Amino acid sequence: MGLHENTLYRWVAEFKSNGAQAFPGSGQLKPEDKALRTLQKRIRDLEEENEILKKAMHYFAKDRR
Repeated sequence: MGLHENTLYRWVAEFKSNGAQAFPGSGQLKPEDKALRTLQKRIRDLEEENEILKKAMHYFAKDRR
């Protein structure tokens, strides 16, 4: 197959440590990677929401004067 011996050893080690989750493939992520991606998206969304609210706060503060 043309694979290096170390590659096979690494694959075996990954399978032993992670079992069926070692090679998710097809765009699927390991559960911990999926959770991390979800949390990062939530952080981005909340930061965007904060920016919008800051702009709205400044807009309404100017309107009162």
